[in-house]
Amino acid sequence: MTQASKPQRDILVTSALPYANGPIHLGHLLEYIQTDIWVRYQKMRGENCYYVCADDAHGTAIMLRAEREGITPEQLIDRIRQEHQDDFAGFHIRFDNYYSTHSEENRQLSEYIYRQLQENGRIATRRITQFFDPEKEMFLADRFIKGTCPKCKAEDQYGDNCEVCGATYTPAELINPRSAVSGATPVKKESEHYFFKLPDFQDFLAKWTRSGTLQPQVANKLAEWLDAGLQEWDISRDAPYFGFEIPDAPGKYFYVWLDAPIGYLASFKNLCNRENIDFEHFWKADSTAEVYHFIGKDIINFHALFWPSMLHDAGFRTPTAVWAHGFVTVNGKKMSKSRGTFIMARTYLEHLDPEYLRYYFAAKLTASVDDMDLNLEDFAARVNSDLVGKVVNIASRCAGFINKRFDGRLGQVTEHDRLREFIEAGRQIEEFYEAREFGRAMRRIMELADVANQYVNDEQPWVVAKQEGQDDRLQAICTNALNMFRLIMTYLAPVLPNTAAASEAFLNSPLDWNGRAQLLEEHTINPFKPLMSRVDMAQIENMLEASREAQPAPATPAREPAADLEPIAEEIEFPDFAKVDLRVARIVRAEHVEGADKLLRLTLDVGHGERNVFAGIKSAYKPEDLEGRLTVMVANLKPRKMKFGLSEGMVLAAGPGGKDIFLLSPDSGATPGMRVM
Repeated sequence: MTQASKPQRDILVTSALPYANGPIHLGHLLEYIQTDIWVRYQKMRGENCYYVCADDAHGTAIMLRAEREGITPEQLIDRIRQEHQDDFAGFHIRFDNYYSTHSEENRQLSEYIYRQLQENGRIATRRITQFFDPEKEMFLADRFIKGTCPKCKAEDQYGDNCEVCGATYTPAELINPRSAVSGATPVKKESEHYFFKLPDFQDFLAKWTRSGTLQPQVANKLAEWLDAGLQEWDISRDAPYFGFEIPDAPGKYFYVWLDAPIGYLASFKNLCNRENIDFEHFWKADSTAEVYHFIGKDIINFHALFWPSMLHDAGFRTPTAVWAHGFVTVNGKKMSKSRGTFIMARTYLEHLDPEYLRYYFAAKLTASVDDMDLNLEDFAARVNSDLVGKVVNIASRCAGFINKRFDGRLGQVTEHDRLREFIEAGRQIEEFYEAREFGRAMRRIMELADVANQYVNDEQPWVVAKQEGQDDRLQAICTNALNMFRLIMTYLAPVLPNTAAASEAFLNSPLDWNGRAQLLEEHTINPFKPLMSRVDMAQIENMLEASREAQPAPATPAREPAADLEPIAEEIEFPDFAKVDLRVARIVRAEHVEGADKLLRLTLDVGHGERNVFAGIKSAYKPEDLEGRLTVMVANLKPRKMKFGLSEGMVLAAGPGGKDIFLLSPDSGATPGMRVM
């Protein structure tokens, strides 16, 4: 069956709704770029595909920020929504509709779904006790309560988890809790709340989550939650709150996570009303249309437990698939304002071409939920090598000959077999795009680019151009190569829409996926203009510098530090520190190291055998004075080959240096192999 004879698919696609409380950054963009590429591919193939999104515009955080800025929540969300749309447009992300959850369509749909759940007996009410701010006269969510961690005693920690030691707890366990809103000491107060009876859907979800709608890793994780038993979900919040009031419940509002996913329906409903699209066809229970949600793995519980249960019970269809992706790291580490790697979309656009990022993300994206690292050196190298050095290079090497020698007129194709391979490769690339295996698609496309460049290298049109009577051959070589370029750009068009448009203008022909077998012959092209420039690492450095948050001047210490002290190293996260295994070790033998001024060779008993370690403590100890002493060593440090031999760990010592380097004493009470916490 040919593509033309296949029935057209009706597809609705969404991305998670960005919160209307701050700007878009590169971590956010992974999802929207991934979704946009998939949607553009579907549209190029001729499918009836719509892509809708909206700002998630409700909640306490938005209400409080608007109050701080002296504006209404409506003014705040309108401004942020425009900023978000500008950022997305800058990265060529093309929505069919970008709306807001603070809309009349969303209010109506939220109330309708709630009433359906209520009629079906899925809503419960009961009184709960929460912390209450007596000054602001509002109940406080966990993140709006701060205090001292009950585990490690770190100060200024949030009400549900400690960022220092990683402990989780309830706000009631905090030491000296205070309101993060007013600073007042919160009090406990009762309030009636509304709950969605999620446990009623245990059997439904056990089947739905294993129906192929989720990635295997996600389904396995949800199975753990299902096995542990589902809990009722609190769907209400007390006034003051920015959101929709619950019908027949004055002073009670829908929790933001109830009406946020309904925003998908509302945004699409708004589009349907505007463009006369059949909303029911996409959302009725027995719909033949397809609905796909692209989301981050951190919100899978809302989209794969609460959301399908609500839809199912309210008489709507459930999603065809919910596809989750991982997080973005930069240079192997969590995005950091101090390192300049917490990069805002707008900052990136001020320094680099958005299509560089679109391609790099595509080249590394798979269908899994694995995290992705944006390595900036690899980013520059890959863009320069693949896009500039391979793809654009094909056109730039051949276009000049056609324009100068043949008045822009292509000749006849002579490499039919080779071009047939390029056309046939589109079937495999289609499969990769459809399955969201963008990285595999990019690798296959670059293989084609290698073939095209090798063809040009072998045929050497620059040599042929200097030979008498070889005009037909020269025209044929360039015609073949430019047809290869056209096919490659057709396959890259979902990723590089701007470069694709420029290529269409240069080739004077559309990049038609379904009509790609129709080659360009006896066809006039336009003069070639550079399609893409190389990435300069200086641009990246400038972007990092612009993103680096100025560090506040440190408070004056009680005592000035010694002038020769080294500065404190860059901060690490607690999980990094937790990997270090510190053990007490007894020094069995200590020896001089021939040719070393500072080192001693130590044989250490760590309770699990002996280790050989070189330590720079010769200035403070004689070998004979060390034997029998205890020290602390890093026991899981990878062995390091040194000039004097293999060092199998690292000894820890303290002191300013010279003769003042201190280890544990023999009678410290510790035993070899004891772990140091």
